[in-house]
Parts: sequence; structure tokens; C-alpha cells
Amino acid sequence: MRRIEPFEKHAKEYDVWFDENELVYLSELEAVRSMIPVDGTGIEIGVGTGRFAAPLGIKLGLEPSKSMASLARQRGIEVVEGEAEALPFEDGSFDFVLMVTVICFLNDVGKALSEAYRVLKPGGCIVIAFIDKNSPIGKMYEQRKNEDVFYKEATFYSVEEVSAVLQQAGFKNLSFCQTVFQEETKPGEVQKPQPGYGKGSFVVVRAEK
Repeated sequence: MRRIEPFEKHAKEYDVWFDENELVYLSELEAVRSMIPVDGTGIEIGVGTGRFAAPLGIKLGLEPSKSMASLARQRGIEVVEGEAEALPFEDGSFDFVLMVTVICFLNDVGKALSEAYRVLKPGGCIVIAFIDKNSPIGKMYEQRKNEDVFYKEATFYSVEEVSAVLQQAGFKNLSFCQTVFQEETKPGEVQKPQPGYGKGSFVVVRAEK
């Protein structure tokens, strides 16, 4: 529960970040959009305040924080309160599962990804977006995590670590894109996602069941 507490207490503060860092947010949104299926039934696990689900047209989310869930519902998202490690859904319920900056807050990443695998239909996919531990922003967050109300309890992962856990859960055919390139930032410009990883701090991986 400790990892949820900051989001319960500071949900509005969390949500304001997206307005204060609009270009970064929109760059991340475009990267995620490029990796999710154009149709099918999806769910965002760890939907937060709905900042990704709403513009991406995802109608259903799972969220353990009541405060965050309340804000997501205001954005038109149907939110089920629960945890990623014990999804309250039937086997084969969804065509795709989305997680955005969620894995760093999970108590058991392997169990959560196994649960995601279970609720996906055969041939379905999972899309995970995260801050690469080995990127410039990842290293900065790690160094300053004790000063940050949200990231104090976070565990950051590298692309290799996330890939390994995905494969252990049974996923295959991994593909990647990246964005938030510090050296390429131009004032007033949303960055376009690029394939692969290693340059951008925000990485999106898609894997199939």
C-alpha cells in the first residue's frame, strides 16, 4: 500500500504535471498511440487520472488509488478498483492491455505481467511504456528519487529487464519505440517517436501473447 499512498494524497498534483509539461506528455502520448492496436477491446492497467486512456479511446481502466480513479472517471473512463497482480477479469477478456509508467510501482512485476497474459485473448498484445533506467532521465530520477513524493517508492527498470520479464510471462515478438530525446528537443515541438531504444528516455514495448 505504501506505493499507492502518494497518489491517494497528491492525485491533483500528479495530474497537473501533464499540463505543466505538455510537450513531454504529448510526445509520450504519440509514442504510445503508435504502438497500440487501432481497434479491439483494451484496458489500461494503472489508468491513473486517465491522461492516456481518454485521448487513446480506451474506455476501461484498473486503478488501486481511489483519488486517481475519481479523476479518471471525470474524463469518462470506467474504472475498476484493483491491483495489477490480481486482475478481476476473466481469461481472454481483452485484445490489448496498456500500462504507462506503472511497472516501477508494482509490488510484483512478474505476477502482474502473468495476469496481463491471462486476460488477453490469443494473439492479443501488451503495451508497456516506461522510463528507461539507463536513460538520462532514468538516471536523474534514480538519483533524486528520495526527493520526489511519487518516485520515492519506485523501482526503475532497464529495457533489458522489462524484456526479460515479458518473455518469462510468455510474451513474444517484442517491438520497441522511443521518445523524449533530450538532445533533440526543440521549443514548442512534439517529438516524433523513433523505432528501437537507447536514445530516448521514454520507451514503449509491445509484445504478443
